[in-house]
Amino acid sequence: MTALYTGSLMPLAVLVWPLLVGLVPLVPRWRAGALRVLPLAPLPALAFAAAGAPGTIDLPDLLLGVHLAAVPGGALLLGMTALVWTVAGVHAALTLKSGMQAGNFVGFWCLTLAGNLGVFLAGDVVTFYLAFAAVSLAAWFLVVHERTQKALAAGKLYITLAVLGEAALLIGLMIGAAAAEDLQITSVRAALPDAPLGQVGLAALIVGFGIKAGMVPLHLWLPVAHPAAPVPGSAVLSGAIVKAGLIGMVLFLPDGSGWGTMLIVAGLTGGFWAALWGVTQRNPKAVLAYSTVSQMGLMLMLAGAGSGGLAYYALHHGLAKAALFLCVGVMAAATTPRQRSATLVVAAAVALSVAGLPLTGGALAKLGGKDGLPVALALALTLSGVTTTLVLGWFLMRLDQHAAKPAAKPAGPHLWRGVFSGAALLAGLALALPWVLWAGAMGLPAGYPVRGANVLAGLWPVLAGLCAVAVIKRWALPAQPPGDVLALFQGLRGWAAFPAWPGGQRLRHARSIRRPALRALLRAKAAEDRMRRWPRAGVVLIAAALVFAGLIGVARW
Repeated sequence: MTALYTGSLMPLAVLVWPLLVGLVPLVPRWRAGALRVLPLAPLPALAFAAAGAPGTIDLPDLLLGVHLAAVPGGALLLGMTALVWTVAGVHAALTLKSGMQAGNFVGFWCLTLAGNLGVFLAGDVVTFYLAFAAVSLAAWFLVVHERTQKALAAGKLYITLAVLGEAALLIGLMIGAAAAEDLQITSVRAALPDAPLGQVGLAALIVGFGIKAGMVPLHLWLPVAHPAAPVPGSAVLSGAIVKAGLIGMVLFLPDGSGWGTMLIVAGLTGGFWAALWGVTQRNPKAVLAYSTVSQMGLMLMLAGAGSGGLAYYALHHGLAKAALFLCVGVMAAATTPRQRSATLVVAAAVALSVAGLPLTGGALAKLGGKDGLPVALALALTLSGVTTTLVLGWFLMRLDQHAAKPAAKPAGPHLWRGVFSGAALLAGLALALPWVLWAGAMGLPAGYPVRGANVLAGLWPVLAGLCAVAVIKRWALPAQPPGDVLALFQGLRGWAAFPAWPGGQRLRHARSIRRPALRALLRAKAAEDRMRRWPRAGVVLIAAALVFAGLIGVARW
């Protein structure tokens, strides 16, 4: 009889603990206060990352054989993800309304967190796919949590693209797995280029990962979902969840496959175009969403070029962007001019860091990303500081006009102080943590960031961007709805209509095709409505997943 597992239990605990925390609302007397446990869910991951993400575990009889080990740069990515989810969990506990609906939120929050952590630990394709599906599909409940018309419309777009992405990802992984010797990610990656239909599989993987990473033109869900989701949901979506698509690109796209050039082109397109489109938005969260598309484009460019500083860059972006989203919630809770001013100061400091102002954490992130890049791409990364400063300067102007609104539950006297502390903590980490990690993560000299040439390269784009901010402050661009490319599809709606016979009548068989499908959709919609009203849906789903996984393991053992 073989052992149930070999190796360290710590990587497994990182994934199992959030699922167990997600079961708390099943206990009736705990349900009302279930939101309070959210900050506890990422703590094992934070401890694991702080220790350097040591150890691996193999569970040969679970699923098709589970192997967990930190991916390249996994300690940085796991630590950033755990920090973002911890602080966002505190924000959610302070601001979201307790009650029956909170049970669903807690369950799906924890399931999404487990999936988010799982993509940074999975060593085999089955585990990776399950983790990616969890972080993609369960996040829908974070988007639609407020149940407003806007949130439900955003949720439809999100889940449509998420399902398409999962289907594309499954196709790509199956093509690679069929040609590989085993189901390890390294084996599938090596087998993909020469596999039958290997290029189709690689294209499918890029679509699946590109949707999650916000790669232009697959980014549509980001600017629509972020304004609709509650603030803590937006923080984890932009700070941590989009990195699942990025790490997928890194893990599965082989070096020299020819797809790296496509990533560079798509990444640079998004890096500049999305930032410029962001200044046409009026909602500060929509502005930040386009900023995320822009920054993810730059990270995709780094992935395509094989930059060794990608994880370091992603760590800074995750902390900084989560802090900026939380600042929107902090501003909504501010009730005095002093509180609003303090919020703007924190947001401005983080925005300048993302733009690459010298001596900030963002400046170090850009220097780390440039290490080893061709001259042209390093110059493009420098130039991106102009458009980043522009879009985040516009965000600060929109944030300044963001009115306070009543909290979802009665606000105590310390509400603003609590949510401000979380945003300020992430802001401080974004500014300082890259300095702490510089030597170990990048291996460059300690004095490299303060060299005159590097300081100048970080300073002039920010100054140029501030000049551009002054221009748009005086001559604001026309407002545009979020979703950009969606306008094109709306203009093409008529193409989907059935053709007509002479005389203007539709094809008669259209009814026979459409009515059964319509009845099926209505039944599915009714089932969805019932599930949304059921307060224990989220936690029951997690429990079912755990039971199912356990039964498979017992059966194989």
